[in-house]
Amino acid sequence: MTTTSNPTGTTPTHTRWDAWLYALTIFISAFLLFQVQPMIAKMILPWFGGTSAVWSTCMLFFQMALLLGYVYAHWLHALPPRRQAIVHSCLLVLSLAVLPVLPNATWKPTDASDPSWLILGLLSVTIGLPYLALSTTSPLLQSWYARRAGSVPYRLFALSNFASMLALLSYPILIEPAFTVRTQSWAWSTGYAVFTISCAAAAWIAARGQDSTRKNEPRVTVPEGPAPTAALRTLWIALAACASTLLLAVTTFLTSDIAAIPFLWVLPLAVYLITFILCFESNKIYHRGVFYPLLVGALGCFAYFLDDDSMGSNMVLIIALLALSLFVCCMVCHGELARLKPHPSRLTGYYVMISIGGAIGGLFVGLLAPNVFNGYHEFPLSLGLCAGLAAYLLFRDWDNVGPAKYRQAVAFVLITAVVGYATYVVKVERYKISGYKAIARNFYGQLRVEDDGKVTEPDAYRKLLHGRIDHGIQMHDPKLRRTPVAYFCEASGIGHAMQARPVGVPWKVGIVGLGAGALAPYGKPGDTFRIYEINPLVLDMANEWFTYLKDTPAKVEVALGDGRLVLEREPSQQFDLLVMDAFSGDSVPVHLITKEAFDTYFRHLKPGGILAVNTSNRYLDLQPVMERAATAFGKKAINFDYWAKDDELLCSSSSWVLLVDGSLAASSEALKTGKVLTPFTKFRMWTDDFSNMLSILQ
Repeated sequence: MTTTSNPTGTTPTHTRWDAWLYALTIFISAFLLFQVQPMIAKMILPWFGGTSAVWSTCMLFFQMALLLGYVYAHWLHALPPRRQAIVHSCLLVLSLAVLPVLPNATWKPTDASDPSWLILGLLSVTIGLPYLALSTTSPLLQSWYARRAGSVPYRLFALSNFASMLALLSYPILIEPAFTVRTQSWAWSTGYAVFTISCAAAAWIAARGQDSTRKNEPRVTVPEGPAPTAALRTLWIALAACASTLLLAVTTFLTSDIAAIPFLWVLPLAVYLITFILCFESNKIYHRGVFYPLLVGALGCFAYFLDDDSMGSNMVLIIALLALSLFVCCMVCHGELARLKPHPSRLTGYYVMISIGGAIGGLFVGLLAPNVFNGYHEFPLSLGLCAGLAAYLLFRDWDNVGPAKYRQAVAFVLITAVVGYATYVVKVERYKISGYKAIARNFYGQLRVEDDGKVTEPDAYRKLLHGRIDHGIQMHDPKLRRTPVAYFCEASGIGHAMQARPVGVPWKVGIVGLGAGALAPYGKPGDTFRIYEINPLVLDMANEWFTYLKDTPAKVEVALGDGRLVLEREPSQQFDLLVMDAFSGDSVPVHLITKEAFDTYFRHLKPGGILAVNTSNRYLDLQPVMERAATAFGKKAINFDYWAKDDELLCSSSSWVLLVDGSLAASSEALKTGKVLTPFTKFRMWTDDFSNMLSILQ
């Protein structure tokens, strides 16, 4: 019987087939573990406003479940081998009871309160047990392998991370564009059932190999390594927490200002995992002499993008630079973690410390920051922690830092650089929250109210910012205060829709997305404007800092909650015009532009009513989505692009698509200036079960 090599000198008790089973089980478990993350997040994203915070909360759940799995593996490792197999097999069988992994619609929110705990509860019920079982696999099988073979199993850790990365990259590129989420769920559930069989077999093989009654095969024992000190454990946690916080902060940064889509969830996480693979595959890949200088550049790049004014319109370049900077920072964190790895006998405890660090990062970004900070301060704090840890690690190995006569100079330069960097980052953050009339943050993001120009100047205005994006502008000039401006001016697409109303006939208008209330100036006596807004802070800001809602002669009704979900529960409102102006960062949430969403919208429109969708976006081309929806419901999709001049006062560049009956499109003079979209016959219509954001990237 052929056996694998054994550097410890003990007699191995496993065959190569056993080793292949371990490797295969770890690969399958890691693939499933990270395939389910974007899949389940995409499933529940429509229920919670389509905001980037949904992914942050999901990541918090994943990290907490991973921590629980590693603690379970650490505890199980202390039991006798046979009992380990029994307990773990029971967990695997029990986890099959929740298949298939499809969230129950009863978890949909019914109000506008912070849904963080609701999301955590939904995930616990839907994928909690399978995720727990998957998260235990890598540390458990590695410890079993080390105990049976007497060899170092860190390459299995690299294999686990390689499978994780493969799962993440395949989702937005191969899985999401080709399969509905229901098909994905059933395929994943089938794969999980296969995994349980493989994992249970590995557990019993490990138990059999360690059974002391097997007299023909000597039992392998791995000598105990020295117990890690409290300081070393703290350092493990700090390095893992720093990398985790940076990962989530960069993801929030991207998904808040571009789009909350799986690709932008997956890319930072894939970069994070690549660094794990490289650092734990070989101790020759990470070298301080290479990555410390690169770290200086990466931290500088991040600091540059902290400044709102530095953001350009080249999305590909921005994403590439942020991903590259994240790669360097995580290489330093994970490279140092790999340098500090313990003896294999301390493996499960080491993984517990790493998972504690990851969970701390998730708690900090997912729960603490939105409820404590009024800005995205977790990003600069993680940058400062990264710089500080890198400097500390150099001091920790001070004896190896060049000739003794130069060490004082190196120390001075190092301390000066870290302090200078921290000072600059703090200055940028203070600038970002200074000079505003109001600033607040919650689950749905950060809101700021800013005055541009002096109140007495004719071109002075006040604007509401959501992250970096304008969500409403009002002129200070009393003559212009009741005038619709910016994306909603009379020359815009929504202006043309308002001009299509019959003379002297009161209108009932529905608006999904309040902003500053900038559509209210179109209201006339007898009109009713019913506004749907998911974020209570937006309503507070609109009432306190803008006068649109107070000034309009129309009757104003506000319904708090996700616009689509509230509309689904309401009887037909018989709107003459329904405006879809809800944005998450700079993009329309996907669940608001699917076939099922349009079905809800048209149910609330009168015959001959107009559906107006704000498609203004720097990064996404929504015309194919609009045209396919219009065709599916027998409507015409009329596109209005307005390009404002640099010195134009009241109008901003905007894009709107109006979905109307063909007869209205032909008879209304206000609509004839728009462009009827030609059919995008090769574009697959989006549904709640299928969407592909990569297909509309500009």
